[in-house]
Amino acid sequence: MPSPSVIVETFTQRYVAEILDWFASLEAVVQWGGTDLSHPLDAAQIEAMLAETTGAEPARSMLAGLADGKLAGHAQVALDWKNGVGRLSRVAINPRMRGQGLAQPFLREVANRFFANPAFERLELNVYTFNDAAVRTYRSLGFREEGVRRSSAKVGNARWDTAIYGLLRSEWTPPNDQNGRPT
Repeated sequence: MPSPSVIVETFTQRYVAEILDWFASLEAVVQWGGTDLSHPLDAAQIEAMLAETTGAEPARSMLAGLADGKLAGHAQVALDWKNGVGRLSRVAINPRMRGQGLAQPFLREVANRFFANPAFERLELNVYTFNDAAVRTYRSLGFREEGVRRSSAKVGNARWDTAIYGLLRSEWTPPNDQNGRPT
């Protein structure tokens, strides 16, 4: 079965209002964005992230995945220019579009865009260990588990473990175009 078509573009101000209702609880916000964010997610929190996407060496890249012209996904990459490392984070698929196989093609294109920049050698991420769907997707893209930070996040009265995954440029297999050439 072919992968669904996902177009990836820069996440801009026009998508802010749409993403705000994707996270119905504190747990959902933290699972997406970490313990520094609050619920309900508001425009000011997203706009602060957008402010880090400008300049010659921005601190962050924010990407939107579009399916059939609708916002289907969101991802960010925190950029460490000095060490050539990116941290994939704040990945979400629109709750109304989950279960359609959009995550893998979206994240494949995010990784492809990241590794297209020769300044970067490593893409890493943190994922809560209970997030089985995300872990399966990351592994399918070639990410390797490098360790677990036990009881690393406090969410309400619960403690969550965080797994660390990494993918090196030498391990990345870019997708092919219709003619079988790397894109």
